Amino acid sequence: MRLLVAPHSLEIGGSQINSIDLAAAAAAAGHDVVVYGRPGPLVERIESRGLEFVPARPLRYRPAPSRIAQLARLARRRRLDLIHAYEWPPCLDAYFGAHLAGGVPLLCTVLSMAPSPFVPRSVPLVMGTAALAEEAARGRRAPVWALEPPVDTDADSPRADGAPLRRELGIDPGAPLAVTVSRLALELKLEALSDAIDATGLLGEELPLTLLIVGEGPAGEALRKRAGRVNRRLGREAVRFAGALADPRPAYAAADLVLGMGGSSLRAMATGKPVIVQGERGFSRIFDPEGRDYFLRHGLWGVGDGAPGGGWLAAQMRELLENARRREELGRYSRETVVARFSLERANGVQLGIYRSVVEQRPARRWGEAASVASRALRLELDNHDPRRKRHRDAIEASRLAGVAA
Repeated sequence: MRLLVAPHSLEIGGSQINSIDLAAAAAAAGHDVVVYGRPGPLVERIESRGLEFVPARPLRYRPAPSRIAQLARLARRRRLDLIHAYEWPPCLDAYFGAHLAGGVPLLCTVLSMAPSPFVPRSVPLVMGTAALAEEAARGRRAPVWALEPPVDTDADSPRADGAPLRRELGIDPGAPLAVTVSRLALELKLEALSDAIDATGLLGEELPLTLLIVGEGPAGEALRKRAGRVNRRLGREAVRFAGALADPRPAYAAADLVLGMGGSSLRAMATGKPVIVQGERGFSRIFDPEGRDYFLRHGLWGVGDGAPGGGWLAAQMRELLENARRREELGRYSRETVVARFSLERANGVQLGIYRSVVEQRPARRWGEAASVASRALRLELDNHDPRRKRHRDAIEASRLAGVAA
């Protein structure tokens, strides 16, 4: 097959890494694959996998007329058999031109924690969990599949060495170290990162614990201020920031335990580390045999009851930090689970089967649906570019960040 894979961005993030790794696996299986997107830090990962990269035109509006035309030309020139878009903006860029006008089969993957109302109902869809796939299938014309985020279990493995990173940071080999690898984003991540900092502040009064936060993003300044308060109270740098790492494997390898959600948790598990899965509204839960079925159905994420999560998370961290044998057992169990259920090899086999199914179907050209989708997308863009709404959103974001930093 001649495939074009379009990640929603090429900034460092779980969805983008998954799309590139699966594209490389498809190419290794003998398919002709090109990756399309706006240039970003992950272009290096694309090229290191031996994949061709086609830069997308600059984006001002979503969907972008210039990208609709660009993808339509690419589809004609390369005689594409399938376009695989990740998240709704590139999906619509492909939908209105190459798919609707050109008849090229289109598949969309949504790894957000809710189905998107902007993905046309006639477009085949992949969701990241079984529960989300069932929710998304209601009212859709096209098939919906569940495919969990995959992990390259050869690259992410217990062979990774964390000792050099510990030496670089000046952390004693025997000192407890918790790690979280996450984009420092306002959505989905902010509460969990704040809870991790607060939990470290509570435990740091009794344990020589260090929390290493790997990543960057718009919430970085506020989180650093919150961490600064904890560090001043403890009289040491208990919470540290490593910035964004193109290769976070040394950080996972250096950790005694990892805090995270989604693909970051899975990569930590692949390295043989015990993981506490976080989510929103104070959610946190240790990945263990009792919680496995919940996480396999709902994904490595959750929603709590809204109570402050720092104290609950601190208790879970203490349970693991004070029991080396349990950490070792959970690390083995984590690795076994990822190899059996989330390996890149398994995911690629499932996804290639999905590709064949989509290509064998004749694309439906539903002009009424296209008009409805265009109307919804236009309303969203008008809202996004409305100065009054933007000021309102900015005020809400500023208030949230001020609350974190205060």
